[in-house]
Amino acid sequence: MKVLLTGAKGQLGQELRRSTPTTHELMGCDLVELDVTDQDAVTRKVEELEPDLVINAAAYTAVDQAEQERDLAFRVNADGARNVSRAAASHGAKVIHISTDFVFDGQQGRPYRPLDTPNPQSAYGASKLRGEEYVTEATGGTALILRTAWLYSRFGNNFVTAMLARMHKGQTLKVVADQVGTPSWAKGLAEAIWQAADISPLQGLWHWTDAGVASWYDFAVAIQEEGLSRGLLSQPVQILPVDTRDYPTPAQRPPYSVLDKTETWARLAIQPLHWRVALGSMLTELGETENV
Repeated sequence: MKVLLTGAKGQLGQELRRSTPTTHELMGCDLVELDVTDQDAVTRKVEELEPDLVINAAAYTAVDQAEQERDLAFRVNADGARNVSRAAASHGAKVIHISTDFVFDGQQGRPYRPLDTPNPQSAYGASKLRGEEYVTEATGGTALILRTAWLYSRFGNNFVTAMLARMHKGQTLKVVADQVGTPSWAKGLAEAIWQAADISPLQGLWHWTDAGVASWYDFAVAIQEEGLSRGLLSQPVQILPVDTRDYPTPAQRPPYSVLDKTETWARLAIQPLHWRVALGSMLTELGETENV
């Protein structure tokens, strides 16, 4: 199977590249090679490479900055998704599109099922929801839209790498404790995507994260504990829980954005890792990489 991957240098893109099955030929493109906001460029690339599958991992993910760059966020996350899906559909290629828990408002109080009503509270969330709608329209509902949450890896900038950097400096940290979700290692998502790629009828809205739930505070404490145990940190720092109202940000975040993944886990026949186990494995990889 020939696979075109957009956003190939992002944290998910890099995990997809390093876990590509030997039966697949991966052709990765990032912004330099392909600007998804340029419909003509996307069409030419699809015609040139003739993929059987297009994985759209290209995204504008600066959640707070999107409040000031709303047009750019929509061009990438909505128009870009439409461009990729249109080109793929015209060529007869299957589409897998990556979306986010930010399409929900976080007020429900139970894990969100794929068909629950979205209600994004930020420009980022709204742009990703529009992207979902465009992908569905462009492909006639045959695309697989996979929502995920709290994504991290050893590649790029994310909550884990940011926390480690601040912990190295010995800074006291204040971390929000009243926003709950599920940290998710991009490696696990990549493996789920490759599994889904081989299931022809799999289409529509699905959810994928690691197992378990946590607050950002829980996540930060775990990062420190796991980092210390692996020698990535030399000494602990103080981590203080704070409320969202005490840590205002430009973008409003869902207070409870746990996604219901039970159907996805069953359909893909994958036993997910608990987020704490996945975090430990990722930090072990990070330590091995730093010692090379």
